[in-house]
Amino acid sequence: MALTTQDPALARLIEHLNDARARRVPVAIVGGGTKAFYGQALQGTALDVKPLRGISQYEPSELVITARAGTPLAELEATLAERGQCLPFEPPHFAAGGTVGGMVAAGLAGPARVAVGTVRDYVLGATVLNGRGELLSFGGQVMKNVAGYDMARSFAGSLGVLGVICEVSLKVLPLPAARRTVVFECAQADALAQLARWASQPLPIQASAWHAGRLSVRLAGAHAAVVAAQAQFIAQGAQVLPDEEADAWWRSVRDQQHRFFALDVFQRAEGWRLWRLSVPRTAPPLAGDEDTFIEWHGAQCWLRSQRPASALRDAAQRVGGHATLMCGGDGHEPVFTRPDPALWRIHQTLKRAFDPQGVFNPGRLYPDL
Repeated sequence: MALTTQDPALARLIEHLNDARARRVPVAIVGGGTKAFYGQALQGTALDVKPLRGISQYEPSELVITARAGTPLAELEATLAERGQCLPFEPPHFAAGGTVGGMVAAGLAGPARVAVGTVRDYVLGATVLNGRGELLSFGGQVMKNVAGYDMARSFAGSLGVLGVICEVSLKVLPLPAARRTVVFECAQADALAQLARWASQPLPIQASAWHAGRLSVRLAGAHAAVVAAQAQFIAQGAQVLPDEEADAWWRSVRDQQHRFFALDVFQRAEGWRLWRLSVPRTAPPLAGDEDTFIEWHGAQCWLRSQRPASALRDAAQRVGGHATLMCGGDGHEPVFTRPDPALWRIHQTLKRAFDPQGVFNPGRLYPDL
């Protein structure tokens, strides 16, 4: 059933929003709270979307699911798994309680992102609440529906600064027929060089990660293709991880439960920060002697560092990338690298169009947006 303003949970959200607008106070959009650490600190009175939950429509044969923002992410994934389907971009959970709306608003993807794309690539349509208290719908439930398609996608990764995601339609995919993980012992430079060589070969590589001298490669796809690639890698010196061990390890990477991401280290140790560097795959290593975790065939580099923020941002920019502060710092420095002037104007234009009074999540994405 289509979401309308007659829905009791949505009516309460609109009432709360209009009250905040009348009192000229900002609202902080809140879901499961599992990504509260991501982005600048929330400001304003809480606007809780958790009551707005439920799977509105699911068409397994069409590979489309529509869910309301407060729907637990685990519930949606379990529904898909029952039909042998999944969210291929592997959204991080971080902790129990994450919601579908928070998943889209954060725009974060897991290890498979390099092979299958981002959250934004799977958004077909969205129903959102703007800063005037109006309910707007964009896109649809099929890939052919072009009208409003890009507008719906613009909410992916927006961290709530444009409006409240109330309902979203997502493209889903079948689970891979087979998966295997192989590991190599090698230095970082050798791992990146080997990944570059494999990129030119028809191999079913879905994910890769290098840390502390070990390169892990996940194969996924048709059974015959996975078996053939596994045999090729074994011939090159790889070891095969047992399936249960491999699944647990990749979940630890996806959800940042791997020991590398232990956030308490950064909360206790003054001057340490956890950075996510998004760089071209061919970029030279930026870490030096610092502890590094590399994903996406070299395109995503996690770094534990005591270097000044400006130094790391400049280093990433020099190779055509950018740096995001994931944990640490004094709580006041920007989390995200400011976009170039042309993209910044687009951000401002969208903000004015959807939230002219600046009600939603002020400063969450950038301090002055």
